[in-house]
Formats: sequence, C-alpha cells, structure tokens
Amino acid sequence: MTRKFKYQLRSNPSGDFCCVPECTISGKFNSSVSFHHFPKDEKLRNMWLRNVRRENLVVGRSTKVCSRHFVPTDVIHSGKRRLREGAAPQLFTWNHYSPPAAPPSSCETTPPPEEESREEATDVESWLRCHDYAAKPESSALDAACEEIEAQQLVIEKLQKKLVETTLKQKFGLERFSTSDHDIRFYTRFASYSHLLAFWKWIEPATGKMARVVTRSSTPSTTAAPEKAADPPCQPSRCLPLVDELFLFLMYLSLGLKEEDLADRFNIYPTAVSRIIKTWANSLYTLLGAVGIWMSPEKIRATMPSVFGQFPDTQVLVDSVEMRCEMPSSFLYKSHTTLKGMIGVSPHGAVTFVSSLFSGSISDKELFWQSGIFPLLDKDMAVMVDNGFRIDELVPCKVYRPASLSKNSQLSHDKVPVTEDTAQLMMHVEKATRRIKENKLFDTIVPQTIAGSINQLFVVACLLNNFQYKP
Repeated sequence: MTRKFKYQLRSNPSGDFCCVPECTISGKFNSSVSFHHFPKDEKLRNMWLRNVRRENLVVGRSTKVCSRHFVPTDVIHSGKRRLREGAAPQLFTWNHYSPPAAPPSSCETTPPPEEESREEATDVESWLRCHDYAAKPESSALDAACEEIEAQQLVIEKLQKKLVETTLKQKFGLERFSTSDHDIRFYTRFASYSHLLAFWKWIEPATGKMARVVTRSSTPSTTAAPEKAADPPCQPSRCLPLVDELFLFLMYLSLGLKEEDLADRFNIYPTAVSRIIKTWANSLYTLLGAVGIWMSPEKIRATMPSVFGQFPDTQVLVDSVEMRCEMPSSFLYKSHTTLKGMIGVSPHGAVTFVSSLFSGSISDKELFWQSGIFPLLDKDMAVMVDNGFRIDELVPCKVYRPASLSKNSQLSHDKVPVTEDTAQLMMHVEKATRRIKENKLFDTIVPQTIAGSINQLFVVACLLNNFQYKP
C-alpha cells in the first residue's frame, strides 16, 4: 500500500471525489478505484466520521470515500463494487496506509507471555496510529503549504495594487496626476504638483466659509404669500472633493474646455460644472484680491534686475490685455467686440496691479485713467509704458516710453539707445501678458455664458500668475 499509484484518465469520467483529507482521488481516473457512500447505520456512520478525521463534515448524497482507504478484503468485486457489511475506512496517509492488526481468534494457540505482550503493544500502536487525532502533517508538507500561502499573498497584493491603479485611472481628479509634473503644468499651469499643493494648503482654511452658487430653482419664490416667510436658499451638495473642484476650475482657465467636456471627464452634470466655476471664480477673486500685491519702492529696489541700470526708479511696467468676446458686433469700431484690461508688472516680473475689464473701444490713455492706479503713484516713482499710453500730463511721476516718430521725422542720436533699451525692457510686461493669454479661455472667443463672471475670471488668472510661476 506504500507504493505510488499511477492513474489514467477514464474513458467515461464521473464527478465523484474522495472526502478524506489529503486524498486527491477523483472520478476522472480509471475504474481501479471505486467510491462508496456513508452507511445509514448511525453507529457505523459515526465510526466512518471518526476515522476520516475531517472537522465539520456534512454528509450528503455526494459525500463519498474511495476504495483506497479500505482493506482489500472489505471490497467485494462482484459486478458493481460494494463493501462488506460493517466495513469501515482504515487506510490513510497519517497511518501510512497500514491497517491495524486484527485480534487473535479463540481457536488459535495461545502465544507465550512475551509474544502476547509484544503483540498487544503492536496492536495498541497500530490503533493509536490509526486514531491519533492530534497528528500533525509532515514538515515537508507544512513547508510547501507555507510557501503556497506566501505565493498567494504576493498575488493578492499585486492584484490589490493593480486595482488601485485602475481605479485611479478611471477617476479623473488631481490625485491621478500627482506623480506627473508635466501633466500638472498642462492642466493647471502650475510649475509642479508640490507648488499646486502648497497653494491649496494656503487657501484650504478659507474654503470652509466659501459661498456656493445656487441654481434659480433653489432660490425662494417671489410669488409666495406675504404672510409666509420665504425659506432660505438651500446649499447644493458637493459632488466632488474641494481639491478636485479647484482642479476643475484651473483646467477651465488653462485649457478653455467646454462645460460638457469637463462634465464628462469628472462624471458630473454640466450644471454642476457651471456652479463650480462660478463659485471658485467668486471665491478666489475675493481671497486673492485681499492680498496686497502692490510693492513698496524699497522692495522694488531690492529686487531690481541689473538690466534696469539706466532706469533705477522704475516702479511698474504697464500694458493692456485685449480679448475677443461672443457678443453683438459694433460696426462703428471693430469687426468683433472685445474687452480690454490693464496689468502692471514689477521690474522683476511679478504682477503688482490688475484693473477691471472695459469695452475694447476704450483708448489706452482712458484705460490708464479709469484703472485706479493713480493713488498708488507719487513723484519719486517712474512708470514704463508702451507708445499707446500718452499719460505724461496725467501722472505725477516720470514716464519712460519708447520714442515715437511723426511723419518725415527721425530720432535724434541721443534718443536711439534709450528707445532701444525701453523697448527691450517692455518685454518683461509682454511676457506676463503672454502667460495670461496662454490661458485658452482668453486666447479664444470668450463665450457669452460667462459674461457675468468674466471680470472675476480675468483678475483671478492674472493673480494666479504669481503663484504658478513664482510661488
């Protein structure tokens, strides 16, 4: 019984299998092994259950024991194999398939006392070996089982990691791009994920008091009876985490995506996208607008680049920003309607002044007059402007401007180097203007749907320039 069995596939395999632990016999192999049901006799069935040694075994119609666990004399080979009456499984791996010794019959010669004691000891050992319920598997089998468990644990960990990665890929949010600074620059125009995270930690305490935009259906009705007090407008529930709402707003500014596109990416409704954009435009307009960006002359001189050596008193470089908007055209001025704003940049490149937006037909001189920059200037400062800003008689300070030529005129020899230097230094403010216009929302035609919040969006885009490039 200790030799290895070699089984071959049966021509007509069955679904039978052996319920004994560590037995791999099934009905897929040849007919040299038969399968037998548990007996109906309760006493004999309990003996089978005790010998099989399988905890919490529920005996059913398909619970069988193969003939390998019975003594060969207990299996009757007359047609269909059956068991001898009262037979019980005795051969298992834990007793090395050795049956317990049978007790001597009364007709046999009584052995000597020494042999009798030896046989009794052998019988006891065999019986204990067959009924040793505290037996433990061999060390080799235990090591193999431990190795298999460790291998399965590694597979589970890999699958869990893959599931997390797949979930992140399906979810469009800031966390998905946290490992790629290139994607962060593309979607938000921030230099890196760490810079964006630092900006978020700075504004996060103020988000708890953020006033959220509500839909018209949420506002109280004006036709309600006067004796009934109108219910306050209900605050809409957030469908995205706050940091993902900020990510959506920055994507809207940077890429100029349609609300339907953003709704599809974040798996929310277009109306929710509209509310998020308006809410964050108003909130950042208030939050960033409360930060004093105008720099004192002392700080300007401390950060003055060496290229401004000939213009050491320059306080601000001024230029205008113009954008097209989707509105009825004016046949008196241009082929399309535009909006114009003015920004001021310090000599080292930070945005220090932002005006509101005006109609595109306004002149640069009038734009400078209505921008509100006059109270910030004094006689010890200097302003560097482009040719269109004829403001010499308006401001109390010095004005640096490239010299302009009238018809049939020529620059004097002493004005040429000053004009060249001034035109070259105006590139500082033009770079800031270009960075603002790189927000695709302002680079294309501004839709009429955001006409009510375009001023807030423009100011926020200008102020974010200081955090995106020089946090």
